[in-house]
Order: sequence, then C-alpha cells, then structure tokens
Amino acid sequence: MAVHKIGLSYSLETSAAAPLIRNPLIDLLQAVRASGSISGAAKTLNLSYRHVWGELKRWEQVLDHPLVIWEKGTPARLSSFGDKLLWSERQAQARLAPQIEALRAELERSFAVAFDENAHVLTLHASHDDALTALRTHAASGGNRPRLHLDIRFMGSVDAIQALNEGRCSLAGFHTLRDAPVGSLAERTYKPLLTPGLHKLIGFARRTQGLMVPRGNPRGVQGLEDLARNDLHFVNRARGTGTRVLLDELLARAGIKPGQIRGYSHTEPSHTAVAQAVASGRADLGLGIEAAAVARGLDFISLVEEDYHLVCLQSVLDQPPVAALCEVLASQDWQQSLATLAGYQPSLSGQVRSMTQVLPWWHFARPKRHRHR
Repeated sequence: MAVHKIGLSYSLETSAAAPLIRNPLIDLLQAVRASGSISGAAKTLNLSYRHVWGELKRWEQVLDHPLVIWEKGTPARLSSFGDKLLWSERQAQARLAPQIEALRAELERSFAVAFDENAHVLTLHASHDDALTALRTHAASGGNRPRLHLDIRFMGSVDAIQALNEGRCSLAGFHTLRDAPVGSLAERTYKPLLTPGLHKLIGFARRTQGLMVPRGNPRGVQGLEDLARNDLHFVNRARGTGTRVLLDELLARAGIKPGQIRGYSHTEPSHTAVAQAVASGRADLGLGIEAAAVARGLDFISLVEEDYHLVCLQSVLDQPPVAALCEVLASQDWQQSLATLAGYQPSLSGQVRSMTQVLPWWHFARPKRHRHR
C-alpha cells in the first residue's frame, strides 16, 4: 500500500469565520457531493467547470484512485475512495480540533507582531550565550518601551560575523579576551572579517569563562595546566566558535599543545551541552561560561574575563529595531537583570563604539604635519 505524506499550509484571512484547516481537494469533493454535478461544484466554489474537472482528474492520477463516478447522463457522485477520504478528514478534524485551534492561535499571535507598529524584530546570529537568551525574553516583554523581538540563531562567532557580512542578519555576536594583544589568535580570526568605519560595536556584557568540573571537584583540577593530564577527559567546542578561539589562545600562552589533551577532538555545540557532558560523566571537564556550570550544578574554576560584543553595519544604527535594542541594553532594569546571571556584568551596555576604541588591533598613524617656512 502506497503511503501518502501529509503537508500542512495556512493562509492569512480577514474573516473571523475562516476554517481551522482546509484542503482544496476536500473542498472539491464536498462540493461535488453536495451539488451532485461538476458544474454545480464549480458554481459553489466560484471556479470554472474546466478547472474543477481538471483538478479532479489530476488528483485521481496523483492518488492513483478514482474520486468520482464518471457516468454519462447520471448525477456525479463520489467513488468509494472519495467517500473514505471525506470520512477520514472529518475524523481527523474532530480529533485534532483542539490542537489545530491552539496552533492557529499561536500563529495569529506571532503574525500580530507584523501588524503592530509598536513592535520591532531584529535578526541576530551569535555565539552561544545565556545572557542573550535572557535578553530575548526581557526585550519581548516591552514594559514602557516598544516590544523588541530578537530572532536569534546561535552559531560559531566566525559564522555569525560572516552571516552579517553576507546580509543574512542585522547583528552578530562574538566575544574576545579583554586583554587580547596585537598578534593574538583573536586578531587573526576576527580582524579579516571586520572593517573600521563599516562596522560598529554595541556594548553588551562582560562574562567569565573557566573550567566546568563535577560538584566537589573530585579530580582536583586547579587550572588550565590540568588539561594536559592523561587521566582527565576534556570536552571541547567546535572549530569556528569563539570559545574554541579562546581555548587555543590560552593553550598557546601556556605552552600546551592540543595533542596533549585527551578529548580535544570531542566537541559539543554549546556551553550548555559542554556542561551536560560533564554533569553526565561523559567528560571530566570542559571550558565554558559560569552560568552554564551553575545551571547544571557543577563547580567552576574561573580563568578569564572576556567582552561579549554585538556588531552591526554602521548603516543600520539609526534603524528603529537597532535603536530599540540600544535603549533596552542601556536601561537600568536590563542591567540589573543581567547582573543576576552568574559570571555576567554590564559593560558599556547599549553604547555604540568604534572598533578602534574597543579592539586593540587597529593602529592608524596620524599624518605628519609639515612645518611651513
């Protein structure tokens, strides 16, 4: 027996009496049954006879079953298969009506944003971060400000900035060590992707990264140097993520080679996933943010502080969604909320900064002044 797949679709209606869910074929069959003729069905549906006849024939080919008894001189009637299709649809509608109504209500709530002149939507591709998740909830609540809906996709920092440069999002999120020097891996990774004057940074947060270990630290992990111990299994982040860049920078400073670390090639897609790997015993330790460790009941060994940056094109700074974001970030209620997250504190939140002010990688020589004689 051939298995036919079901695909769902929806339409935007202005009528409050719009059906919960409908299918064009079912509409055709119901009209044929009610009118007893193809021409009557066409009139009921406000379609041409040729269109109705052609669609019924097409569906018979697709489903490989007759739908209508085509006998000359007798009223059109549904085949046994056509009757069963209508019966099956009625059964499904009756059983699934509550779920369908809930789905429609959720779609209507979502689409209401598009028609709300006081709401904004901003697309953000970003390195995984718990504070951004909290910001999404906070911004959508509105309060005394227009509601801001953040459409966030978490990915590696490099991929996020590339998405911004390719026009696939309005903002990108990435993070760097507070003291990342000239010549660092962070510079070699991010500098080719960013252009002073074209890109601007929006201050977001300062956060702590460190080693997540099981509660009580049973293996006695003290710091980064323990990654080279052959009795410990480490869990890493994927290449292209900001935390992988951070780890490789710290390893280079400490003189530790990736080949010395058991589990260096074992990667997880987020801080939460790293914390879960440690909590479940699949790894002895991993590098990540303090908030993820606290959420999974892990101990945390602080290593470094870093700045989490939001970057956009200078050309969008005056657009209402970006302006609304800066207003939210600069607000006292958001900054108080951010400070309650483990390992986070506000840092120039909502302030627009040039990259040369924040990142130490660009140095432009001042033009020499010529003395006039």
